[in-house]
This record gives sequence, structure tokens and C-alpha cells, in this order.
Amino acid sequence: MDVAVYVERGAADVGVVGRDVLLETEPNVYELLDLALGKCELAVAAPDGFEEDYGAILRVGTKYPHVAWRYYQGMGRDIEIIKLNGSIELAPILGLSDVIVDIVETGATLRENHLHVWEHIAPSSARLIANKRSYHFKQEEISRLLGALEETSA
Repeated sequence: MDVAVYVERGAADVGVVGRDVLLETEPNVYELLDLALGKCELAVAAPDGFEEDYGAILRVGTKYPHVAWRYYQGMGRDIEIIKLNGSIELAPILGLSDVIVDIVETGATLRENHLHVWEHIAPSSARLIANKRSYHFKQEEISRLLGALEETSA
């Protein structure tokens, strides 16, 4: 998630980050190009056999607390966010959370941990981003880079 900070703060003119990072951190940058690499999705995953109790506060383990909060807030759902940084899939197994919000590529890790995608939140892939000041002052160089990347990805 640091690349988005470097670009937003001007330490780097451009960078490549996942859309999941952009959705979580909402940096003040330009999103220039979907590189169509590292395709995955942000999703809610639940243990096999999970049945949601809408009368209870849902405990959500995630390293994407802002994404999870906005997603469930849009549904009017009461949740408790449990901020985690790694091995998110262990949270429901250990009874720490009811569900998790994480990125899912193939679902293999979920299956290994007896979890499955419960709800889809958003697709994610690598994105080229640019610092807003740099984009205006170095537009020619950034446009050249953008053009070369567009040719390569076509």
C-alpha cells in the first residue's frame, strides 16, 4: 500500500498498485491505466456452512477496513471490523471473526481453509497511477510511458 502513498505525496511520479489498494486508501492520484495484470477480486468469504444472523453484529476480519466498512454501510448492516495484516483466512477458523474481506484470485487458499466466497465486492487488477502535480508538469514523459504500456498490453 506504500506505493500509493509515495505517488500521492510526490516521492514518485508514477506507480503501479492494485485496485484493491486504491479502493482502501482512496489516494488523491490519477488512475491512468488498467494493466490487466494480477487479476483478482475483493470478496467476503465465509466458513463452509455459514448462515448469517442478521440480528447480530457481523464480525469482519480484514486488512481492508475501509472497503469492508463502506460495503456493509451501504447495506445498512451493523459490523465490527477486526483489522488484520496477514493470514486473514485464519480469523473465522479461530473464532475471531464471522467472515473475512480479502482479495481472492483462484479461491485455493479459501478452500484449503474451508472457506468460500460469500459475496463479491469489486474486481481488482494492477493500475498505473500518477501524482497529480507530476502529471501536469511531466505530462510528455508520463504520456510516453502510458503509450508504451498501452501498446504492450494491447
